[in-house]
Amino acid sequence: MIVEASISIHQKYLFMFKNYLKIAWRNLAKRKGYSIINILGLATGMCACLLIVLYIISELGYDDFHKNGDNIYRIALDRRYPGRVNSYAIIPQSIGKALQAENPAVKECTRFFDFTGNGNFLLRINNKTFEEKHVFAADSNFFKVFSGDMIAGNITDALLQHNSVVLNETTAKKYFGSATAAIGKQFETDGNNGNNNFIITGVCKDWPQNAHFTFNMLISTTGFDFLRQENYTGFSAYTYILLYPGTSPQAAEATFPGVIKKYVSGEIGRTFGQSFEEFQKAGNGYHYFLQPLKQIHLTSSLEAELSPNGSKTTVYVFSLIAALILFLACINFINLSTARSVERAKEVGIRKTFGSEKRSLVFQFLLESVLLSFISMLVAFGMVLFLLPLFNQLTQKQLTLTYFFDVPRLLLLLSFAIVTGIIAGLYPALVLSSYKPILVLKGKFRSNRIGLLLRNGLVIFQFAISVVLIIVTIIINRQMNFMLGTQLGFRKDHVIIIERADLLDRQTKPFKDKLLSIPGVESATVNSSMPGQNGFFGTSFQQFGSRESVTGRGVITDDNYVSLLNLELKEGRFFSKDFGTDSLAVVLNEKAVAALNLKHPVGATLTSPDGAFNAPDGSVYKYTVIGVLKDFHFQSMQQSMAPLFIANVSKFNGASNFISVRVAAADFNKTIASINQVWKQFVPQNPFHYNFLDQAVADQYHSEETAQKVFTVFSCLAIFIACIGLLGLAAFTTQQRTREIGIRKVLGASVSNIIAMLSKDFLQLIIVASIIAFPLAAWAMHIWLQDFAYRAGMNAWIFILPAIAAILIALLTISLQAIKAAIANPVKSLRTE
Repeated sequence: MIVEASISIHQKYLFMFKNYLKIAWRNLAKRKGYSIINILGLATGMCACLLIVLYIISELGYDDFHKNGDNIYRIALDRRYPGRVNSYAIIPQSIGKALQAENPAVKECTRFFDFTGNGNFLLRINNKTFEEKHVFAADSNFFKVFSGDMIAGNITDALLQHNSVVLNETTAKKYFGSATAAIGKQFETDGNNGNNNFIITGVCKDWPQNAHFTFNMLISTTGFDFLRQENYTGFSAYTYILLYPGTSPQAAEATFPGVIKKYVSGEIGRTFGQSFEEFQKAGNGYHYFLQPLKQIHLTSSLEAELSPNGSKTTVYVFSLIAALILFLACINFINLSTARSVERAKEVGIRKTFGSEKRSLVFQFLLESVLLSFISMLVAFGMVLFLLPLFNQLTQKQLTLTYFFDVPRLLLLLSFAIVTGIIAGLYPALVLSSYKPILVLKGKFRSNRIGLLLRNGLVIFQFAISVVLIIVTIIINRQMNFMLGTQLGFRKDHVIIIERADLLDRQTKPFKDKLLSIPGVESATVNSSMPGQNGFFGTSFQQFGSRESVTGRGVITDDNYVSLLNLELKEGRFFSKDFGTDSLAVVLNEKAVAALNLKHPVGATLTSPDGAFNAPDGSVYKYTVIGVLKDFHFQSMQQSMAPLFIANVSKFNGASNFISVRVAAADFNKTIASINQVWKQFVPQNPFHYNFLDQAVADQYHSEETAQKVFTVFSCLAIFIACIGLLGLAAFTTQQRTREIGIRKVLGASVSNIIAMLSKDFLQLIIVASIIAFPLAAWAMHIWLQDFAYRAGMNAWIFILPAIAAILIALLTISLQAIKAAIANPVKSLRTE
């Protein structure tokens, strides 16, 4: 009997649930316009939330695939100079091994070198020339630290032999058809002291995209001559250590200063002619620290990073935006549900008269809300599927919906839809179920003061968030324009940078002269680096006779560098062919003059402790300062301006890494084709490659540019959702004041009077929202701008303009309902009342 009673109760509740579900579906189907608006608002919020979740998961999951990832650390460096600090992802090649030798907590230490930078690695297979990016020279124990899923070859000795190479799967298939077919194959490349034959000994599965570096090819460093020479001051090696499990990285770091002093002191004495203590006392120093592998992508922003990193701040902000946009969508549901309260109130009154309890009414309304949330989730998935390619293009990622396609995550999405439905529908359900049937059926119910305050508060919240997002978007765009605009101090348009100009060697000058004869080529310069590139090498100079050296950045170039970039000379002159002594001349920027404390810089004599600037036998050359350039931003504006020393390329046989060319805007493509033909005449065996200077400058701000685009898109979404909510509240207010509007029209009120009456209260709410938004946006942007040494600043119009925009958007939204109410027949509305 007990079992039968239990079954009967279950059947009863199942029947009731089915009945409630049918009623919920009929209510949604009956009010199609209301349902579509609600679904559109919720689906938009959910879509934005899902897209941001995919982005955040990708950002937080960097380097998770490494089996030893929790114990892998990169050794990084703060190089302290007098008055400034530069932080590097590369360190001297001998430091890692020294730290391992002196620290028993270090299980493995491995290095790799990026000799091509962003350029191409040339290889010849069967007399055909190809190019590859992401080619590194790696130590033989690389895969003892990092994870490598070998498809072919032996992981333990794949990099053990001289000139052995490991490819990833994609590269192996591209050249040889399959991983197994690649094993044992050979290829050739340029240089390497005549040892330019390489043999493929292993093929590894491609690493996931969300790694702070990936490789197409690893070349073994075994047998590299330069590694036999100890180097504790020249930066070149990316160095990673694997600590024993349970080892404290802080304890390992604590041993670094003593190790550095022990190994670096001798080289400091030889290079700078002073003791390590004197070197430090002058403001110099080396502070080495460990970066956890899994945190590099979101926390590291050092010089010579292997790829543009993300930002933990951006992840936090995007998470907040996702929550806010979803909350805005829930607010819309509340407002739109409240707007329908007059219509639903009679339904509630009748149901209560026939014996319905409050809890059953609450359940009914919540079920409608959850059903609508489920439909919105399905629509949101469709929107994500449609928008994901555009979002991937925006963020430069390869996100897919497959992340959600497993049972735990699908259950999480199901829970997400239920919780969203309950949050959105709880307040309307409680309000609607609390109406007293007698007052409702007599038409005498009114909204209480608490409900009015809540609705007004929700509108203020919506538009405060919208105004904040508009202000943030404007400031980010303003800062980006500032960093990429005329404040750079040089002209970057229509300049191409020809790569691998070092292949020209002694043919550099004839090649350049040939370029200048091409119609459309306005100027050309040979140089070691251009603004936006990482080629501005570290170098030191000092006044002749002084032991106080200044370390800054160096660039090697010819007499056309200033004219091509339109740099401004403050004093003296630049290099000239008319002066045969300019091979031992140097040009400074204003920062270098200040750092060297030169009161009369032009004519001053400098020397350098760097071997590259002195004679082969070690004797010191004297350099004469012939000019001073006004400071220009050759590095990112996130960094303070460094002293810059410009040396003449004639001192280095007239050849360098790049040739930069200013091309006339007219017939641009034709001019590039002509340059390509000249390249083929001089370097027939190597393809012609070039980059744009303005793109190189823009690439410095990859993370900020992504944030700029995403902020703009989601700010528009937030405003759209806020407008839907305002539309709902305007509809509610119009319904509540139907009788008042009818009486006013009978007494002679015009359409404009009615619109002004209905709009006034809302505009007050928008003004309050703007006042709240101003300090919030100012505080958030003040923190964000601290990452930049040079800032565009914040003006009053940046805050006033979004407020005006919000008011105009709100007016347009409210007018849709206000005009409809104002032109309605007053007789009809009064008869209804």
